[in-house]
Amino acid sequence: MEIKNNNKKGFTLVELLVGVSVFTVIVVGVYNAYTAVYKVVSVSRQKIAAIDLANEQLEIVKNLPYAQVGIDGGIPDGLLTAVQTLTRDGNVFNATTTVRNIDDPFDGTLGGTPNDLSPADSKTVEIEIGCVLCRNFKPITITSRVAPKNLETASTNGALFVRVFDANGNPVPQASVHIENNLATTSIVIDDETNNNGLLAIVDAPPGINAYEVTVTKSGYSTDSTYPITVANPNPTKPHATVLLQQVTALSFVIDRKSTLSVRSFADTCATVNNIPLTLKGSKTVGTNPVILKYNTNNTTGGSGTLSLSNMEWDTYALTMTSGTYDLVGANPLISFLLSPNSAQNVDLVVAPKDPNTVLVAVRDSASSLPLADATVQLLSSGGSILATRITGKGSLVQTNWSGGSGQATSTNLTQYFSSNGSVETNSPAGDLKLRYVLGQYESDGVLTSSTYDTGGISNFQEIVWSPMDQATSTGLNSVRFQIATNDDGGTWNYVGPDGTSGTYFTPSNKTINPSQSGKRYLRYKLYLHTDDVTRTPNISDIAFTFTASCTPPGQVVFTGLSNGTYSLLVTKAGYETQTVPLTINSAWKLQDVVLVSQ
Repeated sequence: MEIKNNNKKGFTLVELLVGVSVFTVIVVGVYNAYTAVYKVVSVSRQKIAAIDLANEQLEIVKNLPYAQVGIDGGIPDGLLTAVQTLTRDGNVFNATTTVRNIDDPFDGTLGGTPNDLSPADSKTVEIEIGCVLCRNFKPITITSRVAPKNLETASTNGALFVRVFDANGNPVPQASVHIENNLATTSIVIDDETNNNGLLAIVDAPPGINAYEVTVTKSGYSTDSTYPITVANPNPTKPHATVLLQQVTALSFVIDRKSTLSVRSFADTCATVNNIPLTLKGSKTVGTNPVILKYNTNNTTGGSGTLSLSNMEWDTYALTMTSGTYDLVGANPLISFLLSPNSAQNVDLVVAPKDPNTVLVAVRDSASSLPLADATVQLLSSGGSILATRITGKGSLVQTNWSGGSGQATSTNLTQYFSSNGSVETNSPAGDLKLRYVLGQYESDGVLTSSTYDTGGISNFQEIVWSPMDQATSTGLNSVRFQIATNDDGGTWNYVGPDGTSGTYFTPSNKTINPSQSGKRYLRYKLYLHTDDVTRTPNISDIAFTFTASCTPPGQVVFTGLSNGTYSLLVTKAGYETQTVPLTINSAWKLQDVVLVSQ
């Protein structure tokens, strides 16, 4: 008798799930590998198409007569198009062609020795192929030199050299230069960039009187330009450029990174005062006789008591309140202030109702121009009697001597400091900080930490100032740097730079303290000295910072309720020569600046 075994072995649910998972991993891996290969092939095809397109454009140039190798409406003028949109292999490319005349030095240069009166010796052609819609595509650039077959003849044109500098006089590379000449027989339009030396040279430019309109800028930078001669501006400070026959016209433009400005208005009780109208004027001009300012606007602090201005050009600005109901009784900084490039500047205005004539007295140090705290200001009548006495708020703390040595936690002795790394010389001579001189050379790096400064209350810190600002160039860029730390407990020290983080440092181009450090009572600074040249050292002779304690502006006092007439001010401060300043009140508001000279 045959017995059948009906026990059939199948897959469990767990086995089925594991199998499906393994299969899915394999399929996804194969798919990812396929898509990766496809992307590589796609990028390769795009690059090949771009290279073919660049070579195609270059072949067009090679087949043109030399006189026609140029940009239509440019310098040199020709048959080529500056920007084209072309489609190849299903991709849309942007082809940018630039042609420039070259003044080769082998036969002299225009305006040089010898003077080359035919400076357009050859031409450089640059073709750049870009693809905005292509992923991970890097533009393809090819450059070629084109020279004429025949001997050159005397030029009937001139040259236009555009040089671009920043606020410190350093060349600005890759600055965008826009040039137009709408007075030429055929209008000329050029858009190009300065080279690594901040120069754009336009050789063989057709002559023209005030014909070339030039505008210079860069992303994140201010704008500088030439201006037309008009009825409103008959004497522009920088008129449209004139190019003369066989001569070089050299123009210099100054641009730098933009900054932000925040103006706040409040009462002496720190309560916000809204909608204070004001006029803000820069010192840069676009015209003379009459004077036309580059920046001159009317603003208001608005419903929040704050005016925020971005994209501001570095300049010295003057602020004037135009309120009919309020007077300015304090400002930090003073109403004339420097806005540095790439900085954030806060301006605090303390206002009070008109009463009826007011004089704001600002007391400053003659050497540093910093506001002076604890100066006694007496208002005297014409007969010499004392009418009122005021003491300026603590507007600045200054250290000019470190010869007392280290180990002082709180700055009760202004000749001492907290600590150093041993590489900073503090007493040779007294009153100077520099790197230590050991075995015939200076140390490379030194760090010094100050004692704790107590401002006496909640303070808004404004700026760090030190001197000398300029150091020997051989010591390296930013051979003097600072960081600060503020707190309310006098013991937690987190050192930061101008952006409020530990990764930045205060340098001569950025001395403004970040608003995040305000609202604190205590401050310390950390000084970093460095040299790239062991035979030279940077040095520091004084360090100071400005602040407002609560709502008291630095180094200022105010006298209100005055009548028109003749007065005088008697200003005294320990360590300074006494000043007597005549004062005439003939308007509702006046600012009186008093400068004290140290003894």
